Amino acid sequence: MDRRAESRRDKGTRYEQLAADYLKEQGVEILETNFRCREGEIDLIGRDGDYLVFAEVKYRRDTKKGDPAEAVDYRKQQHILKAARYYLYSRRYSEDALCRFDVIGILDGELRWIKNAF
Repeated sequence: MDRRAESRRDKGTRYEQLAADYLKEQGVEILETNFRCREGEIDLIGRDGDYLVFAEVKYRRDTKKGDPAEAVDYRKQQHILKAARYYLYSRRYSEDALCRFDVIGILDGELRWIKNAF
């Protein structure tokens, strides 16, 4: 596939799959990908031990626009939190469910997993 012709969505899907594969290798069970609701979207939802993990995947080719993890700003975090609340409600999880919000930053192919990012 010609990378120049690759759409943003296709590129996002490719890097989300790379992140999901990495998390699986680290022992995280992937429950859902690209969960969408009115409140927002969550790239990856998984289980890591007792924790339900909501992960945002961000890719950057270089640092011209900053580190990929920096793109998960306060506004984006609020959308993820609202979507996570809806996910918990819609899947009938307890209000006491242990949750964690992670960011997976991919910079020019190098993956960095930030647990408890926010």
